Amino acid sequence: MTKPLHILTLVLLVECGLARCCVAETSPPAEEHNVAAVDIGTRVEMLVDDWLIDPSLSQGVELRLQTPVRREVVLTTDQPWEGNVSGYYSIFKDGSKYRLYYRGSSAKRDDSAQQVTCYAESDDGIHFVRPKLHLHAINGSDDNNVIMTGAAAHNFAPFLDSNPDAKPEELYKALSGLTNHLTAYASADGIHWNKMQKEPVLTKGSFDSLNLAFWDEAAHTYRAYSRYMAGKIRSIQHSESPDFLHWTTPEPNEFSESSPPTHFYTNGTLQCPGAPHHYLAFPMRFEPDRQKLSDAPEKGISDAVFLTSRDGKKWDRTFLEAWLRAGPDPHNWTDRSNMPAWGIVQTAPDEFSMYVSEHYRWPDNRLRRVTIRRHGFAAVHAGANGGEFTTRPILFSGKQLVLNYATSAAGSLQVEIQDATGAVLPGYGLSDMLPLYGDELDRAVVWKSKSDVAELVGKPVRFRFVLKDADLFAIRTRNPDQSHESP
Repeated sequence: MTKPLHILTLVLLVECGLARCCVAETSPPAEEHNVAAVDIGTRVEMLVDDWLIDPSLSQGVELRLQTPVRREVVLTTDQPWEGNVSGYYSIFKDGSKYRLYYRGSSAKRDDSAQQVTCYAESDDGIHFVRPKLHLHAINGSDDNNVIMTGAAAHNFAPFLDSNPDAKPEELYKALSGLTNHLTAYASADGIHWNKMQKEPVLTKGSFDSLNLAFWDEAAHTYRAYSRYMAGKIRSIQHSESPDFLHWTTPEPNEFSESSPPTHFYTNGTLQCPGAPHHYLAFPMRFEPDRQKLSDAPEKGISDAVFLTSRDGKKWDRTFLEAWLRAGPDPHNWTDRSNMPAWGIVQTAPDEFSMYVSEHYRWPDNRLRRVTIRRHGFAAVHAGANGGEFTTRPILFSGKQLVLNYATSAAGSLQVEIQDATGAVLPGYGLSDMLPLYGDELDRAVVWKSKSDVAELVGKPVRFRFVLKDADLFAIRTRNPDQSHESP
Protein backbone atom coordinates (compact mmCIF):
# COMPACT_ATOMS: atom_id res chain seq x y z
CA MET A 1 0.00 0.00 0.00
CA THR A 2 2.89 2.34 -0.72
CA LYS A 3 4.54 4.42 -3.36
CA PRO A 4 8.17 5.51 -2.84
CA LEU A 5 8.78 9.20 -3.42
CA HIS A 6 12.48 9.10 -3.72
CA ILE A 7 13.98 5.88 -5.02
CA LEU A 8 15.35 7.04 -8.39
CA THR A 9 16.34 10.48 -7.14
CA LEU A 10 18.07 9.08 -4.06
CA VAL A 11 20.04 6.61 -6.16
CA LEU A 12 21.29 9.46 -8.32
CA LEU A 13 22.15 11.56 -5.31
CA VAL A 14 24.06 8.70 -3.71
CA GLU A 15 26.02 8.13 -6.91
CA CYS A 16 26.90 11.81 -6.97
CA GLY A 17 27.83 11.86 -3.30
CA LEU A 18 25.04 14.28 -2.46
CA ALA A 19 22.66 12.16 -0.36
CA ARG A 20 22.05 13.34 3.20
CA CYS A 21 22.85 10.57 5.64
CA CYS A 22 21.26 12.20 8.65
CA VAL A 23 18.64 14.81 9.53
CA ALA A 24 20.53 18.07 9.71
CA GLU A 25 19.90 21.75 9.13
CA THR A 26 21.49 21.88 5.72
CA SER A 27 20.33 23.56 2.53
CA PRO A 28 20.89 22.46 -1.08
CA PRO A 29 22.46 24.91 -3.50
CA ALA A 30 20.17 27.76 -4.51
CA GLU A 31 20.53 27.08 -8.23
CA GLU A 32 18.68 23.76 -7.79
CA HIS A 33 15.50 25.54 -6.69
CA ASN A 34 14.59 28.00 -9.42
CA VAL A 35 11.00 26.73 -9.44
CA ALA A 36 7.84 28.84 -9.57
CA ALA A 37 5.85 28.94 -6.34
CA VAL A 38 2.28 27.60 -6.12
CA ASP A 39 -0.32 29.55 -4.15
CA ILE A 40 -2.31 27.39 -1.72
CA GLY A 41 -4.02 30.28 0.08
CA THR A 42 -5.67 28.80 3.17
CA ARG A 43 -6.96 25.64 1.51
CA VAL A 44 -6.45 22.12 2.82
CA GLU A 45 -3.74 20.30 0.89
CA MET A 46 -4.12 16.56 1.30
CA LEU A 47 -1.04 14.44 0.73
CA VAL A 48 -2.75 12.04 -1.66
CA ASP A 49 -0.28 12.65 -4.49
CA ASP A 50 3.18 14.12 -4.99
CA TRP A 51 1.98 17.52 -6.28
CA LEU A 52 3.43 19.48 -3.34
CA ILE A 53 6.55 17.36 -2.91
CA ASP A 54 9.98 18.06 -4.33
CA PRO A 55 11.17 14.51 -5.17
CA SER A 56 14.84 15.55 -5.14
CA LEU A 57 14.51 16.50 -1.46
CA SER A 58 12.80 13.40 -0.11
CA GLN A 59 14.29 10.37 1.58
CA GLY A 60 13.04 7.64 3.87
CA VAL A 61 9.37 8.46 3.24
CA GLU A 62 6.57 7.12 1.06
CA LEU A 63 3.01 7.94 0.15
CA ARG A 64 0.79 5.42 1.91
CA LEU A 65 -2.89 4.77 1.19
CA GLN A 66 -5.13 4.67 4.26
CA THR A 67 -7.69 1.88 4.55
CA PRO A 68 -11.23 2.80 5.65
CA VAL A 69 -12.71 1.14 8.71
CA ARG A 70 -15.83 -0.97 8.25
CA ARG A 71 -18.54 0.11 10.69
CA GLU A 72 -22.17 -0.88 11.10
CA VAL A 73 -24.71 -2.00 8.51
CA VAL A 74 -27.05 0.97 8.06
CA LEU A 75 -29.63 -0.53 5.69
CA THR A 76 -30.70 -4.00 4.58
CA THR A 77 -32.89 -4.13 1.47
CA ASP A 78 -35.45 -6.47 2.97
CA GLN A 79 -38.67 -4.66 2.06
CA PRO A 80 -41.04 -6.20 -0.54
CA TRP A 81 -40.32 -3.43 -3.07
CA GLU A 82 -36.53 -3.72 -2.64
CA GLY A 83 -34.59 -6.93 -3.30
CA ASN A 84 -31.26 -8.68 -3.69
CA VAL A 85 -29.97 -6.51 -6.57
CA SER A 86 -30.79 -3.23 -4.88
CA GLY A 87 -27.89 -0.82 -5.11
CA TYR A 88 -26.45 2.29 -6.79
CA TYR A 89 -26.57 4.36 -3.60
CA SER A 90 -26.11 8.15 -3.42
CA ILE A 91 -25.86 10.12 -0.18
CA PHE A 92 -25.41 13.77 0.75
CA LYS A 93 -26.01 16.00 3.73
CA ASP A 94 -28.78 18.57 3.45
CA GLY A 95 -28.81 20.87 6.46
CA SER A 96 -29.04 18.60 9.49
CA LYS A 97 -30.40 15.68 7.45
CA TYR A 98 -28.59 12.94 5.56
CA ARG A 99 -30.43 11.97 2.38
CA LEU A 100 -29.93 8.50 0.87
CA TYR A 101 -31.18 7.36 -2.56
CA TYR A 102 -30.92 3.87 -4.02
CA ARG A 103 -32.39 1.41 -6.48
CA GLY A 104 -34.76 -1.21 -5.17
CA SER A 105 -34.95 -4.28 -7.37
CA SER A 106 -34.85 -8.04 -7.61
CA ALA A 107 -35.22 -7.95 -11.41
CA LYS A 108 -32.63 -9.58 -13.67
CA ARG A 109 -32.99 -7.05 -16.51
CA ASP A 110 -31.64 -3.50 -16.31
CA ASP A 111 -34.67 -2.13 -18.16
CA SER A 112 -37.21 -3.87 -15.96
CA ALA A 113 -40.29 -1.82 -15.10
CA GLN A 114 -40.25 -3.44 -11.65
CA GLN A 115 -37.34 -1.27 -10.51
CA VAL A 116 -37.95 1.58 -8.09
CA THR A 117 -35.91 4.45 -6.67
CA CYS A 118 -36.11 4.52 -2.88
CA TYR A 119 -35.40 7.31 -0.40
CA ALA A 120 -34.21 7.06 3.21
CA GLU A 121 -33.01 9.69 5.66
CA SER A 122 -31.02 9.99 8.85
CA ASP A 123 -30.18 12.50 11.55
CA ASP A 124 -26.70 11.11 12.16
CA GLY A 125 -25.61 9.24 9.03
CA ILE A 126 -25.93 5.93 10.91
CA HIS A 127 -29.58 5.27 11.70
CA PHE A 128 -31.70 5.51 8.55
CA VAL A 129 -35.48 5.41 8.31
CA ARG A 130 -37.74 4.86 5.32
CA PRO A 131 -40.37 7.62 5.35
CA LYS A 132 -43.83 6.60 4.16
CA LEU A 133 -44.20 8.88 1.14
CA HIS A 134 -47.44 7.56 -0.39
CA LEU A 135 -46.31 8.45 -3.91
CA HIS A 136 -46.41 5.10 -5.73
CA ALA A 137 -48.46 2.00 -5.11
CA ILE A 138 -46.39 -1.21 -5.01
CA ASN A 139 -48.31 -4.47 -4.78
CA GLY A 140 -51.46 -2.48 -4.03
CA SER A 141 -50.00 -0.27 -1.28
CA ASP A 142 -48.35 3.17 -1.32
CA ASP A 143 -47.11 2.76 2.25
CA ASN A 144 -43.46 2.90 1.14
CA ASN A 145 -40.44 5.12 0.46
CA VAL A 146 -40.53 4.91 -3.35
CA ILE A 147 -40.02 8.16 -5.30
CA MET A 148 -39.76 6.76 -8.86
CA THR A 149 -40.66 3.60 -10.76
CA GLY A 150 -39.69 2.02 -14.07
CA ALA A 151 -36.48 1.84 -16.07
CA ALA A 152 -35.46 5.39 -15.12
CA ALA A 153 -35.13 4.13 -11.53
CA HIS A 154 -32.29 1.81 -12.55
CA ASN A 155 -29.55 4.33 -11.77
CA PHE A 156 -31.17 7.53 -10.54
CA ALA A 157 -28.34 9.61 -8.95
CA PRO A 158 -29.50 12.80 -7.17
CA PHE A 159 -27.38 15.59 -5.69
CA LEU A 160 -28.01 18.84 -3.86
CA ASP A 161 -27.18 21.66 -6.27
CA SER A 162 -24.78 24.14 -4.63
CA ASN A 163 -24.82 26.44 -7.67
CA PRO A 164 -25.77 29.85 -6.20
CA ASP A 165 -27.83 30.52 -9.33
CA ALA A 166 -29.88 27.32 -9.09
CA LYS A 167 -33.62 27.90 -9.32
CA PRO A 168 -35.63 27.01 -6.19
CA GLU A 169 -37.65 24.48 -8.16
CA GLU A 170 -34.40 22.87 -9.35
CA LEU A 171 -32.48 22.77 -6.07
CA TYR A 172 -32.00 19.01 -6.44
CA LYS A 173 -30.86 17.48 -9.72
CA ALA A 174 -30.14 14.04 -11.10
CA LEU A 175 -29.16 12.13 -14.20
CA SER A 176 -30.70 8.80 -15.09
CA GLY A 177 -30.90 6.54 -18.10
CA LEU A 178 -29.86 3.33 -19.78
CA THR A 179 -27.90 2.06 -22.76
CA ASN A 180 -27.31 5.18 -24.87
CA HIS A 181 -28.92 8.15 -23.16
CA LEU A 182 -29.10 10.10 -19.91
CA THR A 183 -32.00 12.36 -18.98
CA ALA A 184 -31.90 15.37 -16.64
CA TYR A 185 -34.28 15.57 -13.68
CA ALA A 186 -34.92 18.30 -11.12
CA SER A 187 -36.81 18.69 -7.84
CA ALA A 188 -37.68 21.40 -5.35
CA ASP A 189 -37.68 19.08 -2.32
CA GLY A 190 -35.66 16.00 -3.28
CA ILE A 191 -38.80 13.85 -3.24
CA HIS A 192 -40.99 14.95 -6.16
CA TRP A 193 -39.09 14.83 -9.46
CA ASN A 194 -39.71 15.96 -13.04
CA LYS A 195 -37.76 15.79 -16.27
CA MET A 196 -36.06 19.10 -17.07
CA GLN A 197 -36.77 18.38 -20.73
CA LYS A 198 -38.17 15.46 -22.66
CA GLU A 199 -35.04 14.86 -24.77
CA PRO A 200 -31.94 13.16 -23.31
CA VAL A 201 -29.03 15.44 -22.45
CA LEU A 202 -26.21 12.93 -23.02
CA THR A 203 -26.26 10.26 -25.73
CA LYS A 204 -22.64 9.13 -26.09
CA GLY A 205 -21.74 6.30 -23.73
CA SER A 206 -22.83 2.99 -22.24
CA PHE A 207 -24.86 4.22 -19.32
CA ASP A 208 -25.83 1.00 -17.51
CA SER A 209 -23.96 2.14 -14.39
CA LEU A 210 -24.26 4.76 -11.66
CA ASN A 211 -23.67 7.89 -13.77
CA LEU A 212 -22.98 10.94 -11.62
CA ALA A 213 -23.22 14.70 -11.80
CA PHE A 214 -22.57 17.60 -9.43
CA TRP A 215 -21.92 21.34 -9.37
CA ASP A 216 -18.18 21.98 -9.39
CA GLU A 217 -17.73 24.88 -7.00
CA ALA A 218 -14.07 25.27 -7.96
CA ALA A 219 -14.56 25.44 -11.74
CA HIS A 220 -18.12 26.90 -11.66
CA THR A 221 -19.60 24.31 -13.97
CA TYR A 222 -21.65 21.14 -13.78
CA ARG A 223 -19.64 17.96 -14.24
CA ALA A 224 -20.92 14.53 -15.24
CA TYR A 225 -19.01 11.25 -15.00
CA SER A 226 -20.44 8.29 -16.85
CA ARG A 227 -19.56 4.90 -18.26
CA TYR A 228 -18.20 4.21 -21.71
CA MET A 229 -16.54 1.15 -23.19
CA ALA A 230 -12.83 1.45 -23.98
CA GLY A 231 -12.82 -1.51 -26.30
CA LYS A 232 -13.99 -4.31 -24.01
CA ILE A 233 -13.05 -2.49 -20.80
CA ARG A 234 -15.57 -0.54 -18.72
CA SER A 235 -14.17 2.93 -18.13
CA ILE A 236 -15.05 6.53 -17.19
CA GLN A 237 -15.74 9.63 -19.26
CA HIS A 238 -16.50 13.23 -18.31
CA SER A 239 -18.64 16.11 -19.59
CA GLU A 240 -19.32 19.70 -18.53
CA SER A 241 -22.38 21.94 -18.68
CA PRO A 242 -23.24 25.52 -17.70
CA ASP A 243 -26.94 24.74 -17.14
CA PHE A 244 -27.33 20.94 -16.71
CA LEU A 245 -29.03 20.71 -20.11
CA HIS A 246 -26.33 21.50 -22.65
CA TRP A 247 -23.33 19.23 -22.17
CA THR A 248 -19.99 18.96 -23.89
CA THR A 249 -19.34 15.76 -25.81
CA PRO A 250 -18.06 13.22 -23.28
CA GLU A 251 -14.29 12.70 -23.26
CA PRO A 252 -12.48 9.74 -21.72
CA ASN A 253 -10.78 10.32 -18.39
CA GLU A 254 -7.01 10.36 -18.79
CA PHE A 255 -5.20 7.97 -16.48
CA SER A 256 -1.52 7.97 -15.57
CA GLU A 257 0.73 5.71 -17.62
CA SER A 258 1.17 3.39 -14.64
CA SER A 259 -2.55 2.56 -14.63
CA PRO A 260 -3.20 -0.92 -16.07
CA PRO A 261 -6.41 -1.63 -18.05
CA THR A 262 -9.06 -2.04 -15.37
CA HIS A 263 -12.82 -2.51 -15.35
CA PHE A 264 -14.17 0.50 -13.46
CA TYR A 265 -17.75 -0.65 -13.02
CA THR A 266 -18.80 2.56 -11.25
CA ASN A 267 -16.78 5.74 -10.70
CA GLY A 268 -17.83 7.42 -7.42
CA THR A 269 -16.36 10.77 -8.51
CA LEU A 270 -16.72 13.84 -6.30
CA GLN A 271 -14.96 16.84 -4.82
CA CYS A 272 -13.54 16.35 -1.35
CA PRO A 273 -15.54 18.16 1.35
CA GLY A 274 -13.51 21.08 2.65
CA ALA A 275 -10.96 20.67 -0.14
CA PRO A 276 -12.94 20.95 -3.41
CA HIS A 277 -9.80 21.40 -5.54
CA HIS A 278 -9.11 17.73 -4.80
CA TYR A 279 -11.19 15.54 -7.12
CA LEU A 280 -11.52 12.00 -5.78
CA ALA A 281 -12.94 8.86 -7.33
CA PHE A 282 -13.81 5.52 -5.73
CA PRO A 283 -14.52 3.11 -8.59
CA MET A 284 -15.69 -0.41 -8.02
CA ARG A 285 -12.97 -2.49 -9.67
CA PHE A 286 -14.52 -5.49 -11.38
CA GLU A 287 -12.76 -8.77 -12.15
CA PRO A 288 -15.35 -10.50 -14.36
CA ASP A 289 -13.41 -13.73 -14.95
CA ARG A 290 -12.74 -14.65 -11.33
CA GLN A 291 -14.97 -16.76 -9.10
CA LYS A 292 -14.19 -17.38 -5.45
CA LEU A 293 -17.30 -19.25 -4.27
CA SER A 294 -18.57 -22.33 -6.07
CA ASP A 295 -22.16 -21.39 -5.17
CA ALA A 296 -21.84 -17.74 -6.25
CA PRO A 297 -24.98 -16.53 -8.05
CA GLU A 298 -22.85 -15.19 -10.93
CA LYS A 299 -19.23 -15.07 -11.96
CA GLY A 300 -17.03 -12.10 -11.04
CA ILE A 301 -15.58 -10.44 -7.95
CA SER A 302 -14.91 -6.82 -7.09
CA ASP A 303 -13.38 -4.35 -4.66
CA ALA A 304 -12.87 -0.57 -4.53
CA VAL A 305 -9.93 1.60 -5.56
CA PHE A 306 -8.91 5.25 -5.04
CA LEU A 307 -8.05 7.84 -7.72
CA THR A 308 -7.19 11.53 -7.49
CA SER A 309 -7.14 14.48 -9.85
CA ARG A 310 -6.31 18.17 -9.81
CA ASP A 311 -8.58 19.13 -12.71
CA GLY A 312 -11.23 16.39 -12.90
CA LYS A 313 -9.92 15.23 -16.29
CA LYS A 314 -6.42 13.83 -15.78
CA TRP A 315 -6.39 11.18 -13.07
CA ASP A 316 -3.49 9.93 -11.00
CA ARG A 317 -3.43 6.32 -9.82
CA THR A 318 -0.77 6.82 -7.19
CA PHE A 319 -2.10 3.69 -5.50
CA LEU A 320 -2.80 0.66 -7.69
CA GLU A 321 -3.80 -1.51 -4.75
CA ALA A 322 -7.32 -1.76 -3.34
CA TRP A 323 -8.70 1.05 -1.21
CA LEU A 324 -11.22 -1.40 0.29
CA ARG A 325 -10.80 -5.16 0.01
CA ALA A 326 -13.62 -7.67 0.12
CA GLY A 327 -12.39 -8.94 3.49
CA PRO A 328 -13.16 -12.23 5.25
CA ASP A 329 -16.93 -12.19 4.59
CA PRO A 330 -17.46 -14.85 1.88
CA HIS A 331 -20.58 -13.15 0.49
CA ASN A 332 -18.48 -10.10 -0.35
CA TRP A 333 -16.44 -12.30 -2.68
CA THR A 334 -19.24 -12.36 -5.25
CA ASP A 335 -19.98 -10.12 -8.20
CA ARG A 336 -20.72 -6.42 -7.75
CA SER A 337 -20.24 -6.34 -3.99
CA ASN A 338 -18.00 -3.75 -2.30
CA MET A 339 -19.42 -0.98 -4.47
CA PRO A 340 -18.89 2.49 -2.95
CA ALA A 341 -21.91 4.75 -2.78
CA TRP A 342 -21.55 8.22 -4.24
CA GLY A 343 -20.89 10.75 -1.49
CA ILE A 344 -18.72 11.66 1.49
CA VAL A 345 -20.42 13.07 4.58
CA GLN A 346 -18.88 14.33 7.78
CA THR A 347 -20.41 12.53 10.76
CA ALA A 348 -18.00 13.75 13.47
CA PRO A 349 -15.38 16.50 13.74
CA ASP A 350 -12.61 14.00 12.99
CA GLU A 351 -14.50 11.61 10.71
CA PHE A 352 -15.68 11.25 7.14
CA SER A 353 -18.30 8.58 6.51
CA MET A 354 -18.73 6.74 3.26
CA TYR A 355 -20.95 3.78 2.40
CA VAL A 356 -20.35 0.52 0.58
CA SER A 357 -22.91 -1.99 -0.65
CA GLU A 358 -22.39 -5.64 0.28
CA HIS A 359 -23.86 -9.10 -0.40
CA TYR A 360 -25.11 -8.29 -3.89
CA ARG A 361 -27.55 -10.97 -5.11
CA TRP A 362 -27.82 -12.46 -1.59
CA PRO A 363 -31.04 -12.27 0.51
CA ASP A 364 -29.42 -9.85 2.99
CA ASN A 365 -28.18 -7.37 0.37
CA ARG A 366 -27.16 -4.35 2.43
CA LEU A 367 -25.32 -1.04 2.83
CA ARG A 368 -22.48 -0.62 5.32
CA ARG A 369 -20.89 2.57 6.63
CA VAL A 370 -17.10 2.93 6.48
CA THR A 371 -15.10 5.74 8.02
CA ILE A 372 -11.90 7.53 7.17
CA ARG A 373 -9.95 10.18 9.05
CA ARG A 374 -11.03 13.67 7.97
CA HIS A 375 -8.81 14.53 5.00
CA GLY A 376 -6.82 11.40 5.76
CA PHE A 377 -7.20 9.30 2.61
CA ALA A 378 -3.43 8.99 2.30
CA ALA A 379 -0.31 10.20 4.09
CA VAL A 380 3.38 10.75 3.77
CA HIS A 381 4.74 8.02 6.05
CA ALA A 382 8.10 7.51 7.70
CA GLY A 383 9.04 4.44 9.71
CA ALA A 384 11.07 4.09 12.87
CA ASN A 385 14.31 4.97 11.09
CA GLY A 386 12.89 8.35 10.13
CA GLY A 387 12.68 10.28 6.89
CA GLU A 388 11.98 13.69 5.47
CA PHE A 389 10.60 15.59 2.52
CA THR A 390 10.56 19.19 1.38
CA THR A 391 7.78 20.90 -0.53
CA ARG A 392 8.08 22.82 -3.73
CA PRO A 393 8.00 26.62 -3.21
CA ILE A 394 4.66 27.67 -1.74
CA LEU A 395 2.75 30.92 -1.30
CA PHE A 396 0.10 31.01 1.43
CA SER A 397 -2.22 33.52 3.07
CA GLY A 398 -3.03 32.07 6.51
CA LYS A 399 -1.14 33.14 9.61
CA GLN A 400 -0.87 29.67 11.18
CA LEU A 401 0.58 26.48 9.75
CA VAL A 402 -1.79 23.64 10.69
CA LEU A 403 -1.03 19.94 10.45
CA ASN A 404 -3.17 16.81 10.30
CA TYR A 405 -0.75 14.18 11.58
CA ALA A 406 -0.23 11.13 13.77
CA THR A 407 2.81 9.54 15.41
CA SER A 408 3.58 6.57 17.59
CA ALA A 409 4.48 7.08 21.25
CA ALA A 410 8.15 7.12 20.24
CA GLY A 411 7.59 8.98 16.97
CA SER A 412 7.88 12.66 16.13
CA LEU A 413 7.38 15.35 13.52
CA GLN A 414 9.21 18.62 12.99
CA VAL A 415 8.86 21.43 10.46
CA GLU A 416 11.51 23.74 9.15
CA ILE A 417 10.73 26.70 6.90
CA GLN A 418 13.15 27.68 4.15
CA ASP A 419 13.13 30.40 1.53
CA ALA A 420 12.55 29.39 -2.09
CA THR A 421 16.26 28.66 -2.57
CA GLY A 422 16.42 26.27 0.37
CA ALA A 423 18.05 28.59 2.93
CA VAL A 424 16.70 28.14 6.46
CA LEU A 425 14.75 31.17 7.69
CA PRO A 426 15.90 32.53 11.09
CA GLY A 427 13.73 31.24 13.92
CA TYR A 428 12.09 28.52 11.77
CA GLY A 429 14.83 25.87 11.83
CA LEU A 430 14.55 22.36 13.20
CA SER A 431 16.44 23.33 16.37
CA ASP A 432 13.90 26.12 16.89
CA MET A 433 10.98 23.67 17.21
CA LEU A 434 10.22 21.06 19.82
CA PRO A 435 9.21 17.78 18.15
CA LEU A 436 5.50 17.13 17.85
CA TYR A 437 4.05 13.79 18.84
CA GLY A 438 0.45 12.64 19.17
CA ASP A 439 -2.56 12.28 16.90
CA GLU A 440 -4.16 15.61 15.93
CA LEU A 441 -6.14 16.87 12.97
CA ASP A 442 -5.70 20.61 13.49
CA ARG A 443 -2.38 21.26 15.22
CA ALA A 444 -1.03 24.78 14.80
CA VAL A 445 2.77 24.72 14.63
CA VAL A 446 4.84 27.01 16.84
CA TRP A 447 8.57 27.50 17.14
CA LYS A 448 10.49 28.68 20.20
CA SER A 449 10.50 32.32 19.15
CA LYS A 450 7.82 32.23 16.43
CA SER A 451 4.20 31.70 17.41
CA ASP A 452 2.92 31.76 13.82
CA VAL A 453 3.92 32.33 10.20
CA ALA A 454 2.23 35.70 9.73
CA GLU A 455 5.45 37.43 8.65
CA LEU A 456 5.84 34.96 5.76
CA VAL A 457 2.39 35.50 4.19
CA GLY A 458 2.78 36.21 0.48
CA LYS A 459 6.43 35.14 0.37
CA PRO A 460 7.59 31.99 -1.46
CA VAL A 461 8.81 29.42 1.06
CA ARG A 462 9.44 25.71 1.35
CA PHE A 463 8.33 23.50 4.23
CA ARG A 464 10.73 20.77 5.24
CA PHE A 465 9.10 17.99 7.24
CA VAL A 466 11.16 15.55 9.29
CA LEU A 467 9.24 12.48 10.48
CA LYS A 468 9.93 9.44 12.60
CA ASP A 469 7.33 6.66 12.89
CA ALA A 470 4.78 9.23 11.79
CA ASP A 471 2.17 10.07 9.16
CA LEU A 472 1.37 13.49 7.73
CA PHE A 473 -2.07 13.51 6.13
CA ALA A 474 -2.69 17.14 5.23
CA ILE A 475 -1.42 20.66 5.71
CA ARG A 476 -3.01 24.07 5.50
CA THR A 477 -2.51 27.61 6.66
CA ARG A 478 -5.35 29.40 8.38
CA ASN A 479 -6.14 32.60 10.19
CA PRO A 480 -6.87 32.34 13.93
CA ASP A 481 -10.56 33.12 13.41
CA GLN A 482 -11.05 30.19 10.97
CA SER A 483 -12.80 27.07 12.21
CA HIS A 484 -10.54 24.29 13.42
CA GLU A 485 -12.96 21.80 11.93
CA SER A 486 -13.07 21.62 8.19
CA PRO A 487 -15.31 21.56 6.31
